[in-house]
Parts: sequence; C-alpha cells; structure tokens
Amino acid sequence: MTQSFPVAAVAAATAELDLSRYRPVRVGSAPVRIEAGPHGVWRLASQEPLGAYPDRITDCLVRGAGQHPERTLAAQRGPDGAWRHISYRQMLEQARAVGQALLDRGLSAERPLMIWSGNDLAHLQLALGALYAGIPYCPVSPAASLQGSDYTKLAHFVRHLTPGMIYATDAGACAAALAATVPDGVEIVAGHGDAGRPSTPLASLLATAPGTVDAANAATGPDSIAKFLFTSGSTKLPKAVTTTQRMLCANQQMLLQSFPAFGDRPPVLLDWLPWSHTFGGSHNVGIALYNGGSYYIDDGKPTPRDFATTVRNLKDIAPTVFFNVPKGWELLTAALRDDAALCRHFFSQMELFFFAGAGLSQAAWDALEQVSEQQCGQRIRIMAGLGMTETAPSCTFTTGPVMMAGYVGLPAPACEVKLAPVDGKYEARFRGPHVMPGYWRAPEATAAAFDEEGYYCSGDAVRFVDPDLPELGLMFDGRIAEDFKLSSGTFVSVGPLRARVISAGAPYIQDVVVAGIDRDSIGLLVFPRLDQCLALSGLGAEADAAAILSSAAVRRHFQQLLAQLNAKATGSASRIERILLLEEAPSVAAGEQTDKGSINQRVVLSRRAALVEALYAGGHTVLSAG
Repeated sequence: MTQSFPVAAVAAATAELDLSRYRPVRVGSAPVRIEAGPHGVWRLASQEPLGAYPDRITDCLVRGAGQHPERTLAAQRGPDGAWRHISYRQMLEQARAVGQALLDRGLSAERPLMIWSGNDLAHLQLALGALYAGIPYCPVSPAASLQGSDYTKLAHFVRHLTPGMIYATDAGACAAALAATVPDGVEIVAGHGDAGRPSTPLASLLATAPGTVDAANAATGPDSIAKFLFTSGSTKLPKAVTTTQRMLCANQQMLLQSFPAFGDRPPVLLDWLPWSHTFGGSHNVGIALYNGGSYYIDDGKPTPRDFATTVRNLKDIAPTVFFNVPKGWELLTAALRDDAALCRHFFSQMELFFFAGAGLSQAAWDALEQVSEQQCGQRIRIMAGLGMTETAPSCTFTTGPVMMAGYVGLPAPACEVKLAPVDGKYEARFRGPHVMPGYWRAPEATAAAFDEEGYYCSGDAVRFVDPDLPELGLMFDGRIAEDFKLSSGTFVSVGPLRARVISAGAPYIQDVVVAGIDRDSIGLLVFPRLDQCLALSGLGAEADAAAILSSAAVRRHFQQLLAQLNAKATGSASRIERILLLEEAPSVAAGEQTDKGSINQRVVLSRRAALVEALYAGGHTVLSAG
C-alpha cells in the first residue's frame, strides 16, 4: 500500500502548531511517499527530487573564490585575541599549495594524510588541500593523541590506514603518541613544537608552487574518496568509514533543499563541534562552504569552565544558524537569561537552532523557547534529525509538522528510509547517494552493514509519532544494540528511558547509564551535574563530590525523583529499583564519552563493572525504590 501525503494534508495536521510565534524562515515541506509492505516493513521517501550538486566539494571553494573572493570563509582567534580571517581567495591559494605538496610526496588512498589536530585554521587548510588534490585525509580526535598513555585506538588508526603523512598542530604534545604509534618512514608535519623526531614545518607545504594540482583536481570525481572517519568503536575497534565526494556534495544539497534559508543569504556559523566527527567536520563546515558562508571556529566548549569563551565569541559574532549539544544549549539558555546585551546580539541575525550528539530534553527545549520568546519576542525553530558517520551524515530532518524533543522528522530528498522490524522495534535503514560504499579495508564489516536490498542498517530504532498518521514523521526510539532483557525476559528500551530520566531530572543530571542486563530489575548509574547539586546541597564551594552527593538535600531530591519516575512506570521494563550517583565524571580518554558529549553506555558499564555490582549489592550509597 502506497500513500502520498501532499503539503496541504501535512499542513492540516499542524493546526496546533502556531508558527506565528516563530521567526520566519524558509524550511522545506516536500510531500512524502509512504509504503506499508509485507513482513511489517515500512518505506518512506521524499517526493522532491534532489537537485544538481557538484562533483567535488572543493568546487564550492573555487566558485566562492570567483564570486566573492574577499568574503571570510573561516576565522579563528589568534594568541593576541584578534580574529584571524582567511578569505575564499586565500583559502583556494593555500589549498592548491598544500595539494601540490601532498601530490609531490605521492600520497594517495593507500597512503593518506592524517590530521592530529582539533579545529583550527591549519586543519582546514590541510583538509581542503587534500580534497582539492583528490587525496583522502583522516581527522583524528585530539583525545586519541593527547590524553593519557593508552594509544591502542590511535595505533589501530595508523596500522589500518597506513598514512603517508601525519600533521600535528602541537607536535610537542603529540611526541609520545608519535613515538608509540608511527613508523619512522612516515613524514611528520608540525604546526609548532618538537615532535621528538625530524619534522617538516607546515609553512613549507603552504609555500609549495602549484604544478599538477589543478589537473589532479579535475581528475577527482564523485566516487573519489574524500576522507576517512573512524566510528566510535563501542564494542570493537573502530571502523574507517569511506566518505566519498558524492556523499559530501549530495548531503549538502539535501540540506539546502531541506533548509532553503541556507541559500537565501550566506550562513554564518560559530561552532566548536569537533571535525573528527561527521557532524562538525562534514555537516557544519560543509554548510558554510557549500552555501558561500563563513565559519568562525569557537575555541570554547560546553563545560562550566570553557563556556565563557563561547559567550565571549558570541558577543563578537552573530550567527545565522547555531549548533550545539544539549549541555551547550542549557549553558547558553542560562547565559542568555542573565545578559541582555548578549541576547540582543545573539538573536540579531539568528534563523535556526540545531542540536546534535544526543537528544535535547523537553525541559531544556522548553527553557530555550521561553528565553527566546521573552528576550526577542519570537521563538527560533529548533531543528534536528537522524544521521551517522556512514551517511555523511544526514538522513532525516525535522521539517515536518512536529516540534518536540525526540522528533527526528522526515526523509531528506533522495534518502530512502526503510523501517525493518527488529526485536520488537523498527530499525531505521537508509539508501541514497549520501550512503557510504563501505568500510575501508573491511569487507566483512561492510557486508554485515547492509541488508539484502542495499540499505545501510543503522542500528537506530525509530517509531512513528502517530501510527495512524505516519506522514507526521518519526521519533527516535533508542539504539537497538543498547536494549537488553531483564532476567524475566522483559525487554528494556534504553533510549527512551534515558531521555525520560534526564528530562525529569533536569537540571541536576548530566547523563544516565541504564543497568540491568540479565538482572531482576533496572538500576541507574547517574552522572550528576555537580555545580547544580552543590547549590542544592547548601554546602560551601570547597565541598568535594563525595560530600555534595551524600548531603541530605541531594539524596532527598534524587529519592523524590525516583518516586516521581516510578509513579509513571507501567511494569518492570520502566520501573527503576535503584540509583547510584557517580562522583567521577565520564572519561573521554577512556571512551566513556565522545568529545562532543555523547555517552557510550557499553564502555561505562564495562569500565565501571564494580560500581554496577555495588549498585545491585545495595548499601548506604544506593538510593532504592520503596
């Protein structure tokens, strides 16, 4: 059975959504084709065809250098605090020089460039130089080379990709990692610092005279590999996702048609999301480049210590679109409440909000809308979607008629979505020009990632907002691999339960890990927000985590939260029997948390197995349901 739902029908379903309260912005609203097939399978697709897109993402750089050569493409504060700008013209010149230097050294897909760096201008110069020359590159999270002494993952990256060159912004800080993981024959390029071995200064690459690089660029096509991005590797060693030029360009065209506002005026971004992840490096940088916009690198982070840097930057830069993880949005909401001047500047050009990395709780969503409406008289549309590294990244967007936490929307143009029943849920599967050809040098993993029809199997579960109105779109329903059974055989759906706890526990909960595999009941390991819990405790600023979490006021609050959550429980799959408040924050170095803030449930449960045992053994530190 196939149904087509025109725009008018979808609009009728939004009668309760008062768009007059939101700042006007152009958002796509294509009709959706929905098919209910045999064996409980559903298929969804936009009926809007995908427009033409370039063969290479650097074609956008060439176009920009011709049409608006002096417009800022990227900027970052220098050591003196002043913004350093690189225009489209300058970046094209630098990309051609870097690309030629890489070609001269014989780099290729078999010997790619690896970038050990956070987000900085040199990183972008190298990335665009590699892309221009048709040479793949791989950005590596700084956490892999700078934190701790366990270089297991980093060594795997190097062995798997066999790089021909490694760039380190801070070669001194990376010296130990270089010595532990990189063979002597691999050229090291340094931004600054002593690599502990011979190295090439970045300036020498930028000084290379172009020769054959333009011909190499012309020979690069849609199926050429643009970059490798490693997966998180929650259960096994990370896999390298082969990201092609077609994937990057098609996904940006999908974004533009989903959000035509990006084409109405050049977007301005101020962003910190790491380029070693697909959302920051492919999605956000791509939005600026594809649409002739400007990308300002934010050296701040969504932590109590580093968020002041973001606020400082927002007082200089007025973005048209703003991206952040849920914790960043919560910190920003508080800052906007307290600073009228920041509010005026922040909202002066703003058109769209996006969140990534994890679901925004409904409490945080409501608070953001409230401060927007109070401070600027209008709400800003809060957008999200469903995407992953293997799909470059975006598949669905919240362009449908629903605005609420957990909504992931409708398929973007050219993305075919298949909902396949798996373990009592619908697994979202995707097919389209934005989907990877496979994992690099991993044929078995590639074969396992696709079903018999060529759909990529995401492992993400979704459900319809309303089963009787599938045209309204999809809600996120957790990761199928995270779900588990209690000893009774009852399935526990981890994603929705985590979201419910975090929302109900705001602002005192940072994140939650759900325990209970093969046990009689559900338990929670709770990462509290110590700053909020300190205020609740009534203790002095010198109090440590143990004192804060053992205070009567904090324990009473979480005991009441447990009772509140269980009052709405419908059985053992949603009833929480015990809570343990964790003194130690999630560790990025140990892989418990990514550098964009997502919790890896499996790693936390494995690394803190003793605490899981303590959770179920009870004792005075565990809060139990009555």
